Amino acid sequence: MRCPFCAHDDTQVKDSRPTEDNASIRRRRQCSSCGARFTTFERVQLREVVVVKSGDRREPFERSKLEQSIALACRKRDIEQERLDQLISGIQRQVETSGEAEVASARIGELVMEGLRQIDSVAYIRFASVYRDFSEARDFEEFASTVQQAAKE
Repeated sequence: MRCPFCAHDDTQVKDSRPTEDNASIRRRRQCSSCGARFTTFERVQLREVVVVKSGDRREPFERSKLEQSIALACRKRDIEQERLDQLISGIQRQVETSGEAEVASARIGELVMEGLRQIDSVAYIRFASVYRDFSEARDFEEFASTVQQAAKE
């Protein structure tokens, strides 16, 4: 592993432990050249998955993009980071174990919406407003009323 401080190629693992959700391994490393310490995370990647976007654009699946969009929807909400990490890991696992080399971005969006619906209704509506491209306040009202009705049932 290359040192992020001095770019030296030789670093030594000082400590390894699983993360709280057991989806990755956290490693503390030390550079043998400059002595700097840093943390890395290792995740199992089952296969390279390509996301098919609108207009037939294709790009590699990136967990960081999923993390960013969910974090934006959950901004200033009292949601434990551990729950969000579990949601993200679960979606990533479903995408990678689907057996398909390509997955539609719409499918990923539906998985995110399903997960957020169970965690926080405000984050769910925020994500849906971008995902479903709400253009008027009436769109929010209609969607929020369906969320309220589903919560009552």
